[in-house]
Amino acid sequence: MTSHTPSPDTEGMPAVSGGDVFARSTEELPPLKTGTSSTVDAEPANAFDRFFEITRRGSTVGREIRGGIVTFVTMAYIVILNPLILGGTKDVVGHALQAAQIGAATGLTAGVMTILFGVIARLPFALAAGLGINSFLAVSVVGQVTWQEAMGLVVINGVLIVLFGATGIRTAIFKAVPQALKAAITVGIGLFIAFIGFVDSGFVSRTPAGPPVQLGNGGSITSVPTLIFLLGVVIIAILVARKVPGGILIGIVATTVVALIAQAVLNLGPSVKDPNGWHMTIPQLPSTWITVPDFGLVGQFDLFGAFGRIGALSATMLVFTLVFSNFFDAMGTMTGLAKNAGLAYKDGTFPRLRSAFVVEGFGAVAGGATSTSSNTVYVDSASGIGEGARTGLASLVVGALFLLSMFVTPLTLVVPIEVGSAALVVVGAMMMAQIREIKFDTFAVALPAFLTIVTMPLTYSIANGIGVGFISWALVNAASGRARKVHWLMWVVAAGFALYFVRGPVEQLLGH
Repeated sequence: MTSHTPSPDTEGMPAVSGGDVFARSTEELPPLKTGTSSTVDAEPANAFDRFFEITRRGSTVGREIRGGIVTFVTMAYIVILNPLILGGTKDVVGHALQAAQIGAATGLTAGVMTILFGVIARLPFALAAGLGINSFLAVSVVGQVTWQEAMGLVVINGVLIVLFGATGIRTAIFKAVPQALKAAITVGIGLFIAFIGFVDSGFVSRTPAGPPVQLGNGGSITSVPTLIFLLGVVIIAILVARKVPGGILIGIVATTVVALIAQAVLNLGPSVKDPNGWHMTIPQLPSTWITVPDFGLVGQFDLFGAFGRIGALSATMLVFTLVFSNFFDAMGTMTGLAKNAGLAYKDGTFPRLRSAFVVEGFGAVAGGATSTSSNTVYVDSASGIGEGARTGLASLVVGALFLLSMFVTPLTLVVPIEVGSAALVVVGAMMMAQIREIKFDTFAVALPAFLTIVTMPLTYSIANGIGVGFISWALVNAASGRARKVHWLMWVVAAGFALYFVRGPVEQLLGH
């Protein structure tokens, strides 16, 4: 295993104590200075502080707790949404997953994996069922195989990602990515999560004809939930601009109170029945607080059944699609989150890089084993980072709240998606600051960076943005006499993405 030469920002700083569960490598080095010199160099208060490096990263226990709460609030929708996506589709033999079981398993898996990530990687990232992959399973996979067989493919996908992470392949690819593209990935993710906020709040919506999206409903803002979203953006933005401690969390709580009052007065319904209604959950205090989780889906997967049902080639193609989407989506997300948190080194790597990659891979394994779909790092973690989270302690808070959500599911309905979306928009604006690292006066850099940035929100996929960036960087730089700027691994990955982008015709050739 290769050693790491510290960057100038970390040269001479003491090594992180406590070790790691994996061999010593890049991930054990201290992060960049994120606070004042006196704060970073201060002695940790106790062993707990030393383990999570709270003081060294310029944070406090209170800030980590607030950041964890904010991250959970912006992610809690997955406990409701995942059962709707996975439970609404029958598989090839007519079997459907039970929504209550999916909800319980979603909270369980997200809670356990986020806590493991916090303890092992010690980064403020949270994991949960990935929306891209669960939709892919529901739309494209279970029409060919059973749910148990589909989840078996997810487990295989996770095992491969763990191997890529443990052997250093994933780290090598990460290091081969030019710094400008890493910055572009961060900016693209910022635009992406802001766009998610705009869509989920109803600020923009799809049109049956004309432009792909429009402002509000019919080109104007008419719904109370969307107005509450805009109010949330203003409140959170003012608090953040004034550097109020806990500004994002305070803004979320204040706007949720407004939403509760508005619902009590107006009695609005869901947007599926009323275009001016709430877009996912209706904010109201629950009549019952406690539920008993049903873990009947845990362990319900068939590892190799899909290979027998649809053939080895077709099943392999499905695994390839899962791996490529999972692998690069998570890599891009972690890149953006680390840079946004000020934890990235000058080469774009971050503390415990390999540990983070391996644990994230186990999230995919756990998601398949619990029938919740691959669990991956959530870009919504940026909201907690915006609140000040810098360590794995925030992840422990998120994980504990996910575990608690299994028993108090009604409470996840209190904060509407419109309020969480307001936080995402503000954090997306924060992440745009990384655009200053891109040299747009060099077109061979500017075009791939631009394509990376715009492709993510326009295609609703981080992996697509990375793929377009990889391919365009390799081709443009090689053709313009800058071939030495293209690492050979960039060519390998670009070729893989080319195959990924034409997988539809390939699958048709295989008989789909």
